[in-house]
Amino acid sequence: METLLPGLVLLVLAITTMAAGTDRRSKTVDRRLKRLEQKVDLLLAHAGVEQPEDPRMAEIDDLLAQGKTIQAIKVHREVTGSGLAEAKEAVERRMR
Repeated sequence: METLLPGLVLLVLAITTMAAGTDRRSKTVDRRLKRLEQKVDLLLAHAGVEQPEDPRMAEIDDLLAQGKTIQAIKVHREVTGSGLAEAKEAVERRMR
């Protein structure tokens, strides 16, 4: 049992170190991806190209007309893959 304890401690330390490194890398990748998305959006705007709207966005508008904001947010998240806060803001913008 005494020989197992140092091995377990090393294993836990190794897993913790790997997890911290992975977290740093994913944050870097997220930042780079966000910058690339902004650049693509600028290029599309400059070229006068509009993204076609997903047909399910009409479903969101229908839900909003019925006063079903929460369901509209859920559908927006399904369609776009966005987070809760982002979907809430986008749906509120559509309400205006």
